[in-house]
Amino acid sequence: MTTEHGGHTTADAGTGGLSGPLVGADRLAEWLTRPGTVVLDASVGAHRAAGRRIPGARRFDIDGALSDHSVPLPHTMPGAAEFEEGMRALGVDGTDTVVVYDTAGIYSSARAWWMLRAMGFDRVAVLDGGLPAWEAGGYPVEEREPGGAERAGDFTARPRPGALVGSDAVVGALADPRAAVLDARSRERFAGTAAEPRPGLRGGHMPGAVNLPFGALQSDGRMLPAEQLRAVFEASAGSRERLVVSCGSGVTACVLALGAELAGYGEVSVYDGSWSEWGLPSELPVETGP
Repeated sequence: MTTEHGGHTTADAGTGGLSGPLVGADRLAEWLTRPGTVVLDASVGAHRAAGRRIPGARRFDIDGALSDHSVPLPHTMPGAAEFEEGMRALGVDGTDTVVVYDTAGIYSSARAWWMLRAMGFDRVAVLDGGLPAWEAGGYPVEEREPGGAERAGDFTARPRPGALVGSDAVVGALADPRAAVLDARSRERFAGTAAEPRPGLRGGHMPGAVNLPFGALQSDGRMLPAEQLRAVFEASAGSRERLVVSCGSGVTACVLALGAELAGYGEVSVYDGSWSEWGLPSELPVETGP
């Protein structure tokens, strides 16, 4: 067993050499040319403009093909058939080991990790620290955008119930004394003192939700060690072991999901619509303040 940053481990043949959801740059460098290793760049928005990639990286396009554009919400999980088609187009096989990263550190890469996990694929990890950590380690980059695959893969989607949930499940969790609803947005957006970046949304938060900005789980773009993560979660969720995580559009909520898994939580759901849905004018309750 090999120990990585913060005490996280990454060596178990049953999941393609992964025993946890993180992999360090040094380990990825060893694996990069190994058959069956697939590297996916899941950068979104302005972070996509880097113009460089880890050698051979392919584009996991959360802004594009890997969102459901039939609904008026950003970054919505596509259906199983569409996701399977997208993964096959990226050349991902069911026996591959997939490492996802983004150019910001750990931001949207956690969303790609969670989407794959939600579709029943466990041979996936997030590059701890993302492209900045890779470059800081002196590892090579290619001055080009992430591309596609030379051949189709045989990835099969096997959706896991409860990994991604809708507003009804969140309403239920807010009323469940065993559950905590955690919001990864900034404290200002949570309190309603800062405007939402998407027009037409109400400010504030769900009554009973707890604010846990995703950056509180990181240091220098890397995830905190497991024992520190557990302390951060317990400061927000207390003794509640069931977590429902939310954010602006379902992306950074997955950083909380990643941290929760590292901290040992076994019952975690991501609210897919997040504030992009809840914040719309509707009967869903909203309150302001801390």
